[in-house]
Amino acid sequence: QVMLVESGGGLVQAGGSLRLSCSASRRTFNIYAMGWFRQAPGKEREFVAAINWSGPALTSYADSVKGRFTISRDNAKNTVYLQMNSLKPEDTAVYYCASGSSIVAVTTTPNYWGQGTQVTVSS
Repeated sequence: QVMLVESGGGLVQAGGSLRLSCSASRRTFNIYAMGWFRQAPGKEREFVAAINWSGPALTSYADSVKGRFTISRDNAKNTVYLQMNSLKPEDTAVYYCASGSSIVAVTTTPNYWGQGTQVTVSS
């Protein structure tokens, strides 16, 4: 089983930036893509961004974060990042890291989840 641990959440003012990290351990050979999701209070969990795990980086983003968020990876550290710029109050949510069998599959049916990290954007 893959273990995913997120970090980097916190409180930031609108317009500010945060970088989330997700470190993978244990059966990392099962990872073919990584993704970020978020869940705001009273709302369903939604897809944010995804990246493939090997080869030239392929990425996918939700329309709501395109141009503001950037997903990247460091395979040597088994870590994926989510750089979040120009944050808005509506970005407030618990952010989850996930892994999957492909960049398409991870956006809909991830295999493993992290425990989540809180991001709060004040107005």
